[in-house]
Amino acid sequence: MPAAGTQTWNTVWITGASSGIGYELARLLVEKAAHVAVSARSTGPLQELSDRSSSIRAVPLDVTDAGAVAKSVADISEGCGAIDLAVLNAGAWSMMSVDEFDIDAVRRGVEVNVMGVMNALDALLPRMLARGKGHIAIVASVAGYRGLPRSLAYGPTKAALINLAETLRTELEPRGIRVSLISPGFVDTPMTRDNPFPMPGLISASEAARRIVAGLEGRRFEIAFPFGFSCVMKLLRALPDWLYFRAIRTFVWKV
Repeated sequence: MPAAGTQTWNTVWITGASSGIGYELARLLVEKAAHVAVSARSTGPLQELSDRSSSIRAVPLDVTDAGAVAKSVADISEGCGAIDLAVLNAGAWSMMSVDEFDIDAVRRGVEVNVMGVMNALDALLPRMLARGKGHIAIVASVAGYRGLPRSLAYGPTKAALINLAETLRTELEPRGIRVSLISPGFVDTPMTRDNPFPMPGLISASEAARRIVAGLEGRRFEIAFPFGFSCVMKLLRALPDWLYFRAIRTFVWKV
């Protein structure tokens, strides 16, 4: 149970919690919430988390299965109480250039990264709207700010999530529901460890989780990190097209 005086939420739900950011978030949020439900396809890591604390509940789940997502949200709500904070973190990463175009990998990215979030929203929104409160946090990426080389199966999905979070905020904030957009740079996780290119500003998953929790508690809309790298990516987003593409040709393709 969370220590006295530290509880921020009653029930938290985290998808993609079997490793990386999601796993570390669960370890931190158990100090902030009475109940933390953790979901992923891999059951072993979820069991490890639930063994750490009686406040953590393992809910194995494939976010691409809309029916299973709806059932999980219903089960969590009935067993732990209404979900106050949902961190929609499940993601798929595949590096791909135009010479390696793979429609199956593209489809997988869309199904996990975009439709996985949409499936969760389909189950969460009616409940939160009926209550007039709740908090939805969507994990995108600074890779969604602009189109990047070798990111055909990943960047477009994260760009969609950025747009989605902005759209949701315009409609949900007046109705008492908070929306947060989480935009990490490079984080040391099983998904990124095999990247064959330099990863500037790389931080640990535990540090990323700490920054996310601080941003959620601070009621920030966008939680982007690390600071320096995210600022560079934001600058690229602000550049005129001709200058952006020149910068990509000059710097990125030389990596």
